[in-house]
Amino acid sequence: MDADHVDDIVEEWAAERPDVDASPMQVIGRLSRIAAHLDTELLGVFRRYDLGEGEFDILATLRCGGEPYARTPGELARHTMVTTGAVTKRVDRLVASGLVSRSASGDDGRGRVISLTPEGRRVIDEALADHLANEERLLSGLDADQRRTLEALLRSWGTALGV
Repeated sequence: MDADHVDDIVEEWAAERPDVDASPMQVIGRLSRIAAHLDTELLGVFRRYDLGEGEFDILATLRCGGEPYARTPGELARHTMVTTGAVTKRVDRLVASGLVSRSASGDDGRGRVISLTPEGRRVIDEALADHLANEERLLSGLDADQRRTLEALLRSWGTALGV
């Protein structure tokens, strides 16, 4: 296997500080570099639809919830793992662009419900198809067995980290 930038860094630390084990960088350093690359690649698709990652998440959460494609701000916050304040900012931008609407809850007039508009459903359906094709492209360097192994490793690691 060819050495990469992370190998070079670990080798430099081994020479400069042989008293410390820099081997965690072999995983964390590569993961950080890959994550930064993936962010750039994923955001490129979202931008084609005038969306940020947060807006995409809101639209996707509404769409995958099924008919009537509506959720409360609290439900959106739980599903997207951000604060209700962050949801409000994202929803405000989506309302302004006509992709979602905000209405009073039928159960509680004080509560609000966020719903996909027909245009919002069209946009998220198109954006999701492009997003998944992009993710498939990004994973194309791994064969099916490698992908399953990576999925299992990441699931185990995430569980161990509590995320």
